[in-house]
Amino acid sequence: MRKTSRLAAAGIVAFTLLGAACSTENPSNDNNNNGGGGGGSVSGSFKVSGSSTVLPISNLVAEQFSADNPGVQVSVDGPGTTDGFVLFCKGETAINDASRQIEDEEVAACDKGGIDYVELAIAYDGITVMTGKGNDAVDCLSKADLYALIGPESEGFDNWSDANDLDKELGGDGNFPNVPLDLVGPGQESGTWGSFIDLALKNIAESRKAPDDTTRTDYQSSGNDNVIIQGVEGSDSSLGWVGFAYAEENASNLKILGVSPAEDASGEGSSDCVTPSADTIIDQSYPLSRTLYIYVNTQMAADNEAVKSFVDFYMSDAGTSDAVQQAGYVKLPDDKIQESQQQWSDTESGM
Repeated sequence: MRKTSRLAAAGIVAFTLLGAACSTENPSNDNNNNGGGGGGSVSGSFKVSGSSTVLPISNLVAEQFSADNPGVQVSVDGPGTTDGFVLFCKGETAINDASRQIEDEEVAACDKGGIDYVELAIAYDGITVMTGKGNDAVDCLSKADLYALIGPESEGFDNWSDANDLDKELGGDGNFPNVPLDLVGPGQESGTWGSFIDLALKNIAESRKAPDDTTRTDYQSSGNDNVIIQGVEGSDSSLGWVGFAYAEENASNLKILGVSPAEDASGEGSSDCVTPSADTIIDQSYPLSRTLYIYVNTQMAADNEAVKSFVDFYMSDAGTSDAVQQAGYVKLPDDKIQESQQQWSDTESGM
């Protein structure tokens, strides 16, 4: 188990925040730099915010970049993709980490704020569904099972067995145990919350004419993935979901569940149940696989050499390969990495 590594990372983030706070109040004015591309020749400061899932990757990139460029102060935090886009579209941050693509209302907010940006894919992830280590009753859940337990029609279900009738309606066996359903997961500020809806719940909700843009709301939610992990670990009848790296590094203290791609609950326990792993995420056979992104304010990158150099570093092997894998996520295939690198190169050419 490497749980302390992420807690240590949180301390590093706090330190960088303190350093940046001492140096500047407005990231858009942080243009004091000496030019050049690295090796200590660049200075300045800027802010990276957004997804708590992407946070460990950006934090590693920031550590490595700042070690080579001691004149640059990079502030990195992870309030969640949605909250991060609020800051980004107001021009308060140079880069937004995102565990989902930007949504229409966020595009409109950035347009209103005069923010031009480029979207760069950086890694693959699989939203991992977990329960307590002592839960022997469940090994695999279909998308319909997840809907019966976590979807908008499950509001008020206190026990796993409360979902049995709904599960049967969806084609399942309805054999969930009569034990407390201690549900813990991301809140609405999190891109993981939105991605989970899109990947696991949306199609079923639409078919039932139920709200298709939400989970149930009566559960313990947190924007801190470590809090979610601790909540799952604390109960043998828990159920929760986080990004792959957070679950994988704590796998010895919880039980990672397989997910069936079946849209009806009859897929429970069948041979097509898929457990998240680097292989099943990269080939997209794991049903809750997704892409992770950074969004870069192109005007800030043009005005601030530190921002541009940081993204150059992010798009190098040090970011798209080394930091991604060190953080426990899944490296993009080479052709996808090259697409992101080319997209950034084209953006730079237009600055």
